[in-house]
Amino acid sequence: MAATEPDEAAATDGETDDEVDALTDAQVDALTDALTDGAVGTLVDGSHATADAGGDTDGEGAATAGDARDADVEPVIEARDVVREYQSGSKTLRALKGVDLSIDPGEFVAIVGPSGSGKSTLLNVLGLLDTPTTGTVELEGTDVETLSTRERTDARRETVGFVFQSFYLVPTLSAVENVMVPRLLAGSTRQTRDRAADLLDRVGLGDRLEHRPSELSGGQKQRVAVARSLVNEPRLVLADEPTGNLDRDTGTQVLAEFERIADEGVAVVAVTHDEQVTEYTDRVVRLVDGRVDPDADVL
Repeated sequence: MAATEPDEAAATDGETDDEVDALTDAQVDALTDALTDGAVGTLVDGSHATADAGGDTDGEGAATAGDARDADVEPVIEARDVVREYQSGSKTLRALKGVDLSIDPGEFVAIVGPSGSGKSTLLNVLGLLDTPTTGTVELEGTDVETLSTRERTDARRETVGFVFQSFYLVPTLSAVENVMVPRLLAGSTRQTRDRAADLLDRVGLGDRLEHRPSELSGGQKQRVAVARSLVNEPRLVLADEPTGNLDRDTGTQVLAEFERIADEGVAVVAVTHDEQVTEYTDRVVRLVDGRVDPDADVL
């Protein structure tokens, strides 16, 4: 089907001009592998930029999230004393400065903070798209540093669902086909298509299954990305500004879906500037200059 211009209603679906935090080239490659196991990686059209860094050059203090959850529950993902540094010329930029954070099954957690506080860097580390300079990240009790490249890719694809503000939709595929992409090499195509169609219906796009990205508004593309993040039935969903391109009603629909899957035991972590998101979460973690502010961790 040839691409056409979006209709007037689609084009006004809550789009904004907010600046998007993009991924580095290496992280885009990792995300592509996570989504497709390399099968259609060359089809993904995404922008490349530098990771979000705090920009501070000193200080190594550690901070904790200060939560008081059930100690008997094994976290889905846990970061311990995580530091992430980047080189910028002769300077070392420290984006994360000793972050401790644990996310349990069924938790819906918002990560908030000013621009440049390290939120996107932390999300990339939790999603195994980036590796800490020092510190430990454990996925379901396994230190990810002990995994081979193949094992890390498998862990991302099987355990983690990603929702990025940049969408990373394949321009030549329909909405339902984009949602199917992470499962192209697994299971029945008919079953996968049925699940993809069901997910799109749940996020309000049941009438746009065959539309390509060029025929969708920014808000509709975001909802396709949300549906795609759920197609593999992940145990952890990571979302970067999941309501950033949505009007309030559509955002409510997406957040209700996150709330529903959290009730089913899936951990959801959302980086956000949107106060609407925090109305749905179990906990709010605030990052300031690459550190977790323990006083802002609200249960």
